Amino acid sequence: MKHYSEIITIDSQIRFGKPCIRGMRISVSDILGWLASGMTEEDILKDFPELTIEDIKASLAYAADREHKIRIAS
Repeated sequence: MKHYSEIITIDSQIRFGKPCIRGMRISVSDILGWLASGMTEEDILKDFPELTIEDIKASLAYAADREHKIRIAS
């Protein structure tokens, strides 16, 4: 699996600089919200065929790493 930094992009011109998937308008927070609402990975991939399982896992890895960094900074 690729490191999330190869998949998650941050561009001030896309979604106001939110972390997004490969320059698309689908953000990490979109994916996390879908998972939190009960969607499965398969549901997400069916609704958004432009995404891959790696994109979903990269979103989770990005969120986990960010949480870890916040805890260390506190």
